[in-house]
Amino acid sequence: MEFKKLEIEQENKGVKAIIQSAHFQRSLIFILIGALGGFGWYYFTEARHMEVLMFSESISSILIGAFLGFFVTNSPCARNRC
Repeated sequence: MEFKKLEIEQENKGVKAIIQSAHFQRSLIFILIGALGGFGWYYFTEARHMEVLMFSESISSILIGAFLGFFVTNSPCARNRC
C-alpha cells in the first residue's frame, strides 16, 4: 500500500482576517453612510426648529441610519439568499 502525504494549509481565521475581508469593509462603509444620512435627516428636519444643536437628541436618528446601512449589506437578499 502507498499513502500520499496530506497537506493541510492553515486557514486565516481570526479578528485580523475578518477586518481585512471585503464584506466587513463594505458593511462598515455602509454603516457610516447610514449614520451620516441619519444625522442629515435629523439636522434638516428636527434641528431646524432649535437654536442649539443637541447631540443627545440626534442619537436615535444616527442609530437608525446606521442600522439601515448595516441591513443593506447584510440582509438575505443582499447576499443572494432570498
